[in-house]
Amino acid sequence: MALLPILSFPDPRLRTIAQPVEEVTDEIRQLAADMFETMYEAPGIGLAATQVDRHIQLIVMDLSEHKDQPMVFINPKITPLTEETQPYEEGCLSVPQIYDKVERASRVKIEAINLEGQSFTLEADELLAVCIQHEMDHLNGKLFVDYLSPLKRQRAREKVEKVTRQRQKEKVAVKR
Repeated sequence: MALLPILSFPDPRLRTIAQPVEEVTDEIRQLAADMFETMYEAPGIGLAATQVDRHIQLIVMDLSEHKDQPMVFINPKITPLTEETQPYEEGCLSVPQIYDKVERASRVKIEAINLEGQSFTLEADELLAVCIQHEMDHLNGKLFVDYLSPLKRQRAREKVEKVTRQRQKEKVAVKR
């Protein structure tokens, strides 16, 4: 397994629309394993392939406290099951150290394929519903900051750029 670099806002590659996975291969399984390792290390609870500069419809998630319930969604489709929405404070590995409330459908149906190539359907609410909608946005070239006001989005961009510069300085200092 390998840690993958996570793209940071405002990188234009985050705006790329992900393509469907044609076939679940060993390469796709390895990418999912690498994405899990990257997500756990970050640390996060969800990661879309777009965030690691692979523009295919692949999402990994693990919402469990002990990081022992990995979920994979290939070519996912979501359908809201209610018009009711709920605000949820979101963060994102591609928008480090920024958190804000986003309104999302409170219940959704998810249809996807697993790593064995089998189709499955499940209904989700609460954190799983929020997380799948957040990650689906990535596959469609959208970020949670797009739901914020222009002023908040600009502040987020500036803070992320500052965090990114700081991380780069720390990496250089470690290599010396």
